[in-house]
Amino acid sequence: MRAVATGLLVLMAAIYIAARSVEGGHPAWGFVRAFAEAAMVGGLADWFAVTALFRHPLGLPIPHTAIIPRNKDRIGDTLALFLKDNFLTPSVVARRMAKVDVAAAAGRFLADPDTGGEGRLRRGASRLAADMLEALDQERLGGMVRAMLAQRLRAFDAAPVLGQALAAAIADDRHVPLLDGLVRWASRALDANEHLIRDMVHDRAGSIMRWTGLDEKLSNAIVDGLKRLLTEMSEQQGHPLRVRAEDALADLAHDLQHDPALRERIAAIKEEMIANPAMQRWIDGLWEQARQAMLNAVRDPDAVLAGRLGEALRQLGMTLQHDAELGRTINRFARRAAVGATASYGDGIVRLVSDTVRGWDAQTITNRLENAVGRDLQYIRVNGTLVGGLVGLTLHAIDRLF
Repeated sequence: MRAVATGLLVLMAAIYIAARSVEGGHPAWGFVRAFAEAAMVGGLADWFAVTALFRHPLGLPIPHTAIIPRNKDRIGDTLALFLKDNFLTPSVVARRMAKVDVAAAAGRFLADPDTGGEGRLRRGASRLAADMLEALDQERLGGMVRAMLAQRLRAFDAAPVLGQALAAAIADDRHVPLLDGLVRWASRALDANEHLIRDMVHDRAGSIMRWTGLDEKLSNAIVDGLKRLLTEMSEQQGHPLRVRAEDALADLAHDLQHDPALRERIAAIKEEMIANPAMQRWIDGLWEQARQAMLNAVRDPDAVLAGRLGEALRQLGMTLQHDAELGRTINRFARRAAVGATASYGDGIVRLVSDTVRGWDAQTITNRLENAVGRDLQYIRVNGTLVGGLVGLTLHAIDRLF
């Protein structure tokens, strides 16, 4: 368009020269000369006006030219204030957000994510997430995750939690199955190792006891006594040994929460477990499983949404569309969040615009504004050439008539 506008100006100059040279041959050439002459004046005037906005015409330091480069800081401040007054004011944002039904839009998307191209958007976002996960340095990222897990485990004070859990279990009698299991295990262990008790008594008995058979009677008495004890403990909830065991568990629950020495021992055991290579391998496997699960999910979002998660999201979408009270609550939250963000960060955005424009050099802002306005600047020159020619033609006709 710049070439068209300049070419039109050159054409008017050529027509003017040609008409001037043959003007005496016929009165009509005077009208042509007047049109071309005025068109050149109009075209040159508008060329000067358009050029003066962005630079000095012909490089001459004419006053009141290169207006935009000289006033770029003021332009940046004015643009920033325009954004603040018309877009980043909490009252303006509140009025705009009052017309936006965020809950219904979210509900429609969740209920039918493939409508209106959102499915393509979802698949594109899925590919982007997968590419980002695969592009990350897995060794470094895995090391960070493992270090974070280990740090969290070290910072976790396990003793009070164990004590509280044990105390709650005792209060609800959930420790009873544990004691019953221990008694049954002891009974089975006694049956399986009865011969060891008899051998021990036989080996430690004197020769007189072995000769008289008292060692066997002693062994039978010990084994029978232990079996009877375990049977009584199994059948009697209030057996003294069970009561003592429950008291010991209660003391352990209290000490886990309040005994510094025991808590330090638990912390030391936890530290040994974390430093164990087997635990490190478990943490490594946990990270790899989580990473693979994330990759599988983002690579195939349709499969994920086809399961229970997808059904839950669709139910949520239907609820958002039909539950008016929930919709009002979400819209109110979105409106308050937008207004709060504007109030908190609006001035920062304004300063960002102003400082960015101030940081541009004069040539940068000139090129950007000139390119933004684009073809319309050259249409001004074309219009000026044509309008000037018409004005000149009119004046010449008036001069000839009167």
